Amino acid sequence: MSDPSTIAVAFVRALRRDGLPVPTSCSIGFAEALTAVGLSDRSGVYWAGRATLVRRREDIAPYDRVFGRFWDSVATPDATAGAGLEESVTLAVDVGDDDPADDDGDDRDGADDPGEVLELRFSATEVLRHKDFSQWTPDELAEGRRLMAGLRLSGESRRSLRTVPVRRSGDAPDLRRTVRAAIASDGVPLRRHWRSRSRRPRRLVLLLDVSGSMEPYARALVRFAHAAVVGRQKVEVFALGTRLTRITRELAERNPDRALERAGRRVSDWSGGTRLGEGLTAFNRDWGQRGMARGAIVVILSDGWDRGDPDALAEQMRRLHRMTHRLVWVNPLKVTPGYAPLARGMAAALPHVDEFVEGHSLDALEHLADVIAGRGAGGARPGQTSGVGRAGGAA
Repeated sequence: MSDPSTIAVAFVRALRRDGLPVPTSCSIGFAEALTAVGLSDRSGVYWAGRATLVRRREDIAPYDRVFGRFWDSVATPDATAGAGLEESVTLAVDVGDDDPADDDGDDRDGADDPGEVLELRFSATEVLRHKDFSQWTPDELAEGRRLMAGLRLSGESRRSLRTVPVRRSGDAPDLRRTVRAAIASDGVPLRRHWRSRSRRPRRLVLLLDVSGSMEPYARALVRFAHAAVVGRQKVEVFALGTRLTRITRELAERNPDRALERAGRRVSDWSGGTRLGEGLTAFNRDWGQRGMARGAIVVILSDGWDRGDPDALAEQMRRLHRMTHRLVWVNPLKVTPGYAPLARGMAAALPHVDEFVEGHSLDALEHLADVIAGRGAGGARPGQTSGVGRAGGAA
């Protein structure tokens, strides 16, 4: 009788017998809430059930009535009541698809059946969202392509030099609109009009490591890069291996299969070695310093394994860090228990990174999208709060 899950199931049955339709999803939520608050505090138990089981205003009075009757019987040391709580419950686990027609399946038998069978449904899509990319099958990779197509990267915005009319006071008076409005009042400017600087999205630059050590993740991450290119303006994508290769045009193809095929033909060193320092040197020299990285959000997707000189990599990261608005490093290995940035490349780059986040699953990429948009912090570099206190950063 002291098991919160058993008591939660018995209480839900009592509600259903009294005519309250309680779906299974609400029952599971009540069991979790009851485990968190415990059974010692009657008020906490009441509000745990009230928050998870009551969905309509007219259900409050029946809920209060059943709650008082049920919890009074639980508090009474009655062997009969205790026996009723200890009866077995059959659990039916169903891993199904995400057919919208089955969204209301939890309510099918809630009011008619007292609830002898507790059915738990798990979405295959939800399981795939948390599965490591290295464990995806070809069929799951195809399904993941569909899910990634729904990702929308909305990066932080910046103030533009172009001004737009505003309703309230702004940065500068709008003389043309003010004069035109004054014509209707015999030349008297009764109302002043204003203009303010507009905001434009910052450029997003993705540097994707396609070396052999990243092979289990590169196929999924390049699909993420394709979704970013076709779904957002001002996105540039480069492949990092033994050399730097720009693949933005190839990934601009709307068809994801043709886009990946074109990108694969373009990158000659796919699944080869890694020279991150030389690749970043080429990017800073040919693209970054010419304006592509200035004030942009630069995301490096790599495990940090590098065959080059770590000092050269650290110097190029320092230069890139000064040019960008924010520098994000995505490492699929960060989720590994006990992970430490022991690889020479990762250890050299980490002091110059604003955000250090995971990139092993769909859920991790959704968090990355929040980080790019400025809605979430993946982790600060050592000795610095994430994204704060940068020296020489671009505005």
